[in-house]
Amino acid sequence: MNHKLNVIVIEDEKNICNFIETTLENHDYKVMTAHTGKEGLSYITSFCPDVVLLDLGLPDIDGMDIIKQVREFSAIPVIVISARIQEGEKVAALDAGADDYITKPFGTSELLARIRTALRHSQIPASGKKEPFTVPEI
Repeated sequence: MNHKLNVIVIEDEKNICNFIETTLENHDYKVMTAHTGKEGLSYITSFCPDVVLLDLGLPDIDGMDIIKQVREFSAIPVIVISARIQEGEKVAALDAGADDYITKPFGTSELLARIRTALRHSQIPASGKKEPFTVPEI
């Protein structure tokens, strides 16, 4: 039996949040959704997810501040999902510690591929089975 990977989605737009949640659950992820930054930060610290999907434009805390706060205590993959399309916004989010940046609108295949990439870079295979790290012989 495979371990379901945990994803926290922090998104205030309910339609987008529901779309992401349904998509990920249909691809065997366990999803928790938060509609505010404060709620999202609470979930991150309480549930130690495998990846976070984060909107930058939240009603209470700017997503950039959430990235900075998460980076103070964790290297968890954070993928920004935002309507902000300016190059400067993308660069600022990546420099602040985001692992990837997706602009709205986006497709299901792109979202899933970016999650797989983030998990691969964090050493968690998409299967959910954590494998030991081995050094290849030279």
